Amino acid sequence: MSIRPAVFRLLMLLSATLFLAVALTIRALADGRLEQYSGTALYASLVYAGALFLWPRLRPLPAGVVAAGFCWAMECFQLTGVPAALSARSLLARLVLGVQFDPVDLLWYPVGVVPLVVLHRLLPFEPATAGKTRASVREKGPDDGRQPVHRPGGEAHRDVVAAGDRPRPGHADDAGGADRRRRGA
Repeated sequence: MSIRPAVFRLLMLLSATLFLAVALTIRALADGRLEQYSGTALYASLVYAGALFLWPRLRPLPAGVVAAGFCWAMECFQLTGVPAALSARSLLARLVLGVQFDPVDLLWYPVGVVPLVVLHRLLPFEPATAGKTRASVREKGPDDGRQPVHRPGGEAHRDVVAAGDRPRPGHADDAGGADRRRRGA
């Protein structure tokens, strides 16, 4: 079963909102390691949902690699000190960028991503656009209900049109158009 991209994106937006709400609730009710590690894993889950929101065609494993890679990049970015300086001025920067590098966080990011990759692979649906390219949509087989377009002179070419689409009269793809032009019609 396939899901339209707009619906899939809405689901990813709702998922990201849920992950953020759970992380902020844990942050408000608990502290210490539970707050830190659950927040790290939920941040990675939010990034996974964000990656699928931006690119709904991503398969589960590439989406997981993108999410974990982004999280690891943000964690390594904390080594520069820039996130700490920005976090001192803004709560939003603190939530998005973090404050200081913690190598343990590098282990907790996959904890937030791997279960979502597995769940994504097990779900019975995929985005309607998954695996489709413009070329694969255009290049259908001979039994797809479309007719080949014939060029003047009789040679058929690979471009196809839907059975209801007909070339405009007098157009180069209209084989009868050349005859009408010669007759003056």
